[in-house]
Amino acid sequence: MVDLQGQYQNLKSEIDSAIHTTLDSSQYINGKQVSDFEIQLSQFLNADHVISCGNGTDALMIALMALELKPGDEVIIPSFTYVATAEVIALLGLNPIMVDVEYDSFNINIDAIQNAITTKTKAIIPVHLFGESCKMTEILAIAKKHNLYIIEDNAQSLGTDYIKKDGSKIKTGLIGDIGCTSFYPSKNLGAYGDGGALTTNDAILAENIRKISNHGQSKRYYHSMVGVNSRLDSIQAGILSVKLNYLNEFNQKRCELAQFYSSGLSKIDDIILPQESKHSSHVYHQYTLKVKNNKRDKLKDFLKDNHIPSMIYYPVPLYKQEAYKNDKEEIVHPVTEQLCNEVLSLPMHPDMKDDQKVYIVDTIKTFFG
Repeated sequence: MVDLQGQYQNLKSEIDSAIHTTLDSSQYINGKQVSDFEIQLSQFLNADHVISCGNGTDALMIALMALELKPGDEVIIPSFTYVATAEVIALLGLNPIMVDVEYDSFNINIDAIQNAITTKTKAIIPVHLFGESCKMTEILAIAKKHNLYIIEDNAQSLGTDYIKKDGSKIKTGLIGDIGCTSFYPSKNLGAYGDGGALTTNDAILAENIRKISNHGQSKRYYHSMVGVNSRLDSIQAGILSVKLNYLNEFNQKRCELAQFYSSGLSKIDDIILPQESKHSSHVYHQYTLKVKNNKRDKLKDFLKDNHIPSMIYYPVPLYKQEAYKNDKEEIVHPVTEQLCNEVLSLPMHPDMKDDQKVYIVDTIKTFFG
């Protein structure tokens, strides 16, 4: 699905130099490489504050802690997303309220958000899934009307531009109160281990986030709030600094590969191609087909037989996962359930070779005859 080895070979000299810089400094935690990377990422995003942390899941949990939500508070999330979005809510004693998504974009449904709001609702976590932004203008309006916080799950969309109604652009992760991202190795900006970050333009939130991620302290051994131990290590920061220099180029190559796929597969009636919206650019963390007429699993098997990887993101709705089932209430989100039965993601990375992408398209064409 990704070619991490190929990317490393292309950047080997720069990455090796960054690693040796850390080794020579012996500053492995909160070293200069970490602060330099945070500054570099803040400049890339035009963010006032970037605070790195241990991973994307921690970023979501720290964001919720910084907003000082209380046990029993409700947080609205999409039911078609990775489990981490719900996991951190449950860990903090909050209540994840799952709502349906849009079929075309895979992203959270605006009407479903509105219908789910109660007196206990305190926050919304829109997930910018697969590389495209949610409809943030509408979500901002709902949040303002009901006095709700917005935490953007930006783990799959780092570098995406949200296009406002006046035509101006802002990076996802900076539209709500706090943005959260992941540097898991397969992400558009991936480390060689775990890593994450939070973004905000609110100075008070930034101060609290920085404290929480470092045991609740701003001065060593003086703890003003309950925190966690979640820090990006210096080796990963150095690697990310190198790769961030290439992120726009990598994202552009992803877009070009997506265009190649779409052009080559456009005449197949049994698949629906990803559609780009007018309110967002797309960085194609995933290129996800919808395969109709119960042919998805057969196509996946056919690709495997022909040595082509593919993935189903996600095969089971969150509300049907054993950990999140509600035995007192049967939940059915029809769009989420349809997507779980139809989606199939193809290999997507900036180091795809021409013969590989041609082979993938030709093999899919062969399956559909």
